[in-house]
Amino acid sequence: MVTATTSNALIEMRGVTKVYGTGSAAVTALGGIDLTVERGEFVAVMGPSGSGKSTCMNILGCLDTPTDGTYRFGDAEVGSLTQDERALLRRYYIGFVFQGFNLLARTSALENVELPMIYRRMPVAERRDAARRALGLVGLTGWDDHTPAELSGGQQQRVAIARAIVTSPSVLFADEPTGNLDRARGREILDLLVDLNRTRGITIIMVTHDHDIAEFSRRIVTIVDGLVESDHAVKRDA
Repeated sequence: MVTATTSNALIEMRGVTKVYGTGSAAVTALGGIDLTVERGEFVAVMGPSGSGKSTCMNILGCLDTPTDGTYRFGDAEVGSLTQDERALLRRYYIGFVFQGFNLLARTSALENVELPMIYRRMPVAERRDAARRALGLVGLTGWDDHTPAELSGGQQQRVAIARAIVTSPSVLFADEPTGNLDRARGREILDLLVDLNRTRGITIIMVTHDHDIAEFSRRIVTIVDGLVESDHAVKRDA
């Protein structure tokens, strides 16, 4: 469905709007977003509550469609895809990490990470090997058999990240990934995302309302009142 293009752009939004309701009840969540994300970038999308950043993330993640404008993911025009086609795009090309860890409570870490591969009908031995490798990448080698109740919050989020990257997606969307963690555990998760981006080239788009968290990315896009207010690279100390 998605193939390589001559451009390095993975994501291109042009004039994307989202309006909920009609007539006098219409609410404009996005007023015309232009955004390009290249392969291998780590982008933070910032904005206050109600700014439209979550709506933008839902469209980027193919969970919703624009009211107007165009959104291209690779060579696919997302607005022209059917609901089933968008589901396939999510399954094969997109990984998600949310504020809530969304792990199956009575299922081991290994089995939680295996889930996306079950949907792909991968053979048992192949998917278990891949799940163990993913757990190793997030620092959880040897924790295969532990259930969520036996893991700390930070460890549960690591399992969620392993589940999101086990299929080698084109992009990882992280929606407030440290929101349910204390400062120390949150820093560990942010350091892990930075490492995955730098060493494995995983494209990451992270939504946050916290500027300190956004500074872990390499580029910050700020959305206010449904529009891109600013878009700049993160400056690192020499």
